[in-house]
Amino acid sequence: MNENSTTPVSTRNLSQYGSPELPWSRVLDVLVADSPTEDLTFFVSTIRPDGRPHTAGVGAVWVDGALYFTGGAGTRRSRNLAANPVCTVAVRLRGTDVVLDGEAHRVTDRSTVERVAEVFRTGGWPARADGDALTAPFSAPSAGPPPWQLYRLTLHSAVGVGAAEPHGATRWDFRR
Repeated sequence: MNENSTTPVSTRNLSQYGSPELPWSRVLDVLVADSPTEDLTFFVSTIRPDGRPHTAGVGAVWVDGALYFTGGAGTRRSRNLAANPVCTVAVRLRGTDVVLDGEAHRVTDRSTVERVAEVFRTGGWPARADGDALTAPFSAPSAGPPPWQLYRLTLHSAVGVGAAEPHGATRWDFRR
C-alpha cells in the first residue's frame, strides 16, 4: 500500500436494512475539519505479547492525510506496537462511528514531528517537538511521562456506521 493513500481501493456495503454505502468522504471530511479542534476521543487497541488486547484512550490528530497519535515509551501501547504494529483506532465522529484498522509505526522524522506538534497546538495542547518526540507541560495520565513518541497509522481498512442520517454501514479497504 502507498503509505500516503487515504483513497479506498474497494468498499463493501454492510447495511442489513437497505441503506446505501456510506462514502469515505463522510469520514475523511470530518476528520480533516474536526481534528484537532473538536473534543474527539480516540481509542487505540494493540496486541499484548501473550495475544490479549489492550485498549487506551489517546490524543490523536489527522494531519496531511494520516492519523497520528502519541504514547510514552513505557506505556503498554508503545511496548505492544514495538513488538507488533497491528492495531485498531476507534472514534465517534459527527454522524459516524468509525474503526480504523492498520499498522502504527513510530515517526522519528523531525519535520513530521514538528508539523504534528504544530497541529496539536492549534487544538489547544501546547506540544512541541523535542528531537524525535513530543513534549508539553501536560498530557493525559495514560500517556506516561514525557517525551511522548509519535505514531502514524497506515490504514488497511475501516468500518463506519452511520449514527445520523443517512444511516448505513460500510467497510472501506485501502490495501492495493
